[in-house]
Amino acid sequence: MDDHPGKPPDHLTINVTHRDDPIFGVTEADAFASIRKYPEIVLRGPLFGLAEQRRGDRPRWRLMGEMDTGFPQMARDELNSHLWFKAKDDTDDPRVRKSLLAAVARLETESVDDLSAAGVRYRVVRADEFARIGGGRLEPPRPSDPDSDDWDMRAPEPPRTKGFVVDHAAAVGLTEGLDRLNLLPLSYTSSRFPEDVRADSQRALTTHPGVVLLPATFRVVERKDNSWSMVTGQFSTPQGARRSLVYYFKEVLPKLEKVSEKDIAIYARAADKFAGRLRPNELVVRGRRFDVVRVERVMRIGPDGPEKPRPSDVDDYGPSQIHPLMDENGKITYETSADTDTDTDT
Repeated sequence: MDDHPGKPPDHLTINVTHRDDPIFGVTEADAFASIRKYPEIVLRGPLFGLAEQRRGDRPRWRLMGEMDTGFPQMARDELNSHLWFKAKDDTDDPRVRKSLLAAVARLETESVDDLSAAGVRYRVVRADEFARIGGGRLEPPRPSDPDSDDWDMRAPEPPRTKGFVVDHAAAVGLTEGLDRLNLLPLSYTSSRFPEDVRADSQRALTTHPGVVLLPATFRVVERKDNSWSMVTGQFSTPQGARRSLVYYFKEVLPKLEKVSEKDIAIYARAADKFAGRLRPNELVVRGRRFDVVRVERVMRIGPDGPEKPRPSDVDDYGPSQIHPLMDENGKITYETSADTDTDTDT
């Protein structure tokens, strides 16, 4: 029996299209070649972030940041701060401020992942981070990935995930459509993951059967004997990851590891040579190999939108008060001691 007569729901629809656009064609060919060369997938673990759904966006959700925190509570704290400053700076309406602060109060005491404030629905969302592998190597950046040649260490990273619209039914190219089909059954099966993690992962295949690919990010990893270890956080461009590797060699590694002055100089020279090449993605020094790799994130989608944290997604700490108390009129109370308060009007 057909469970979805007529048009299937958005979270089960993959809409494939073709555009007569040279850039689209190059990106499609690039993606197809990369997936063939790096056919296997290595799951790293979940990442968390925030999404919002405004009245005009429904049923779609929009990501509020870069989806780069490792624990759900870190995302809840981000939402706490977002709503508190919104109440402080973005409204003069006591009713709006009261709604925002009520949400803040909940976030200070509850591990809540879905709430509404001032007409906007907010959600803590999760995505699984993975890399593609082939021939014993993790996938490097693709030629069609947005990139630059700027070695200015202070150069800002352009946001690629913030503002991303989570729309399962949005038109995509053939390669991404096929890729998403292949990712539908993706779950944690390795014995290195705890049993409850594997069980939650299997359950999500039913509760959130759709998948959406977020914009790719880039990291630096160090190749070990039978594994890889992360050296840097995620970046929006390969060049951002390259700059971070140079900074790591010159500033972080000498303080983080016990290395001789001679080795410090060797690492610094290697970093300078690396920076002198055109868009390099590999650095080998003192028998160690560092790679700039392409990392992807897949978000599971259900009837009500993006997946929230799972019961097995753990936190290092719980909710707490982050900011001073504020009333609906904008008066902030700064607690200076156990029994002495100072009031300040904004």
